[in-house]
Amino acid sequence: MLTLLDENLPHSLRRLLKGHDVRTAAYQGWAGLTNGALLKAAEDAGFEVIVTADRGIRYQQNRRNSRVALIVLSDNDESVITSNADAILAAMRMAQPGAIVWVDLTE
Repeated sequence: MLTLLDENLPHSLRRLLKGHDVRTAAYQGWAGLTNGALLKAAEDAGFEVIVTADRGIRYQQNRRNSRVALIVLSDNDESVITSNADAILAAMRMAQPGAIVWVDLTE
């Protein structure tokens, strides 16, 4: 699954999402894009999933016809993410195009 990591997440998450083609917003040259511009760029580039810790992204954009699923993490702390990689992977597996999946990360 072609997956984009938002710039508010540690790059180390790439290694934890085994079996997926994971790229960062910075790698794509999209650092600093607004939410709407990032969603459009990701969709235009064929990304299937965006993983972010930006809780507001789900309220700011019209997602009615979106082909990109949003996985929104409750925390962007690297140790918390590492401890909960399986929950993130499970959310990615169940995400449908245009869906928004909230992942509550607890240690």
